[in-house]
Amino acid sequence: MTQPRGSAANSQAMSAALSGAVDLSGLKARADAARQQPSGSAQQPAGGGAPAGGAGGAVVDVTEATFQAEVVERSLQTLVVVDLWADWCGPCKQLSPVLEKLAAEGNGSWILAKIDVDANPRISQLFGVQSIPTVVAIAGGQPVDAFSGALPEPQIRQWLTQLLDALRDKLPGIRAAEQAAGGPVEEPEDPRFTEAEEALARGDFAAAEAAYQRILDAEPGNEQAKAALNQVRFSARASQADSSAVARAEADPDDLDAQLAAADYEVAQHQIEAGFARLIGVVRRTSGADRNRVREHLVGLFELFDPADERVIKARRDLASALF
Repeated sequence: MTQPRGSAANSQAMSAALSGAVDLSGLKARADAARQQPSGSAQQPAGGGAPAGGAGGAVVDVTEATFQAEVVERSLQTLVVVDLWADWCGPCKQLSPVLEKLAAEGNGSWILAKIDVDANPRISQLFGVQSIPTVVAIAGGQPVDAFSGALPEPQIRQWLTQLLDALRDKLPGIRAAEQAAGGPVEEPEDPRFTEAEEALARGDFAAAEAAYQRILDAEPGNEQAKAALNQVRFSARASQADSSAVARAEADPDDLDAQLAAADYEVAQHQIEAGFARLIGVVRRTSGADRNRVREHLVGLFELFDPADERVIKARRDLASALF
């Protein structure tokens, strides 16, 4: 169920699908029943509603029993950001610490609600989640925006800023928390990243790629720019790929362009192992410049994921076997 960092197109589609379409009161009866059980009942999941991480009340672990109070009711006063994760999910381990850090920096202007989808399957069903990590913004008791995948920190900051700006006058808890902390904290912005992020936000992948490349030309070791550039390049390719790419690749195994496009489509559709295996197979039957081209493309796909992801570890091992 892990997936590459979410493209702008995928995030927009998810947001449109969720907005106004999910009845978050669906778990209320279940939560009420849980609260009516005797204290100490084994039916109450452990950790529900408890602060998570080290961010105090800005980060809470939520269960089906506490969802109504911790997410729906709190969202009537402030922005609640739901992080749907699982322990086995590599990209989740990359994304969650970033969200927790940003929640702590927010000083209560928004709440991060962490939900283990394996322990709370009804919640993931409620949102219609097909892959994780998935992040959903809740305001006024309803989803208002969402994204999937482990996006770069600058993109998440921009996403949160836009949400807080849009909701500040509608949810009193946002302004109250900011005033208690001395007003919104203005993070110093790197204009180079701002240029790239604005281009990405308007769907101009070419301009975003050029902006990130300029950063790397000046700072070859900038890991943030490297990761963002790789994501932009994949997002641009994935936005052009469709199911016909797989058909073309199957019809002509020697068409490298078709094989690369098919692998991008499969990864974008969360068929991670299939996409990796496709390109490893091409590496086995090619040589020279063609083999190197496919290898570089595959390594770029690896870099979309947590290096500890078991799929990546296995695929790297298979690639080494194919090469040597």
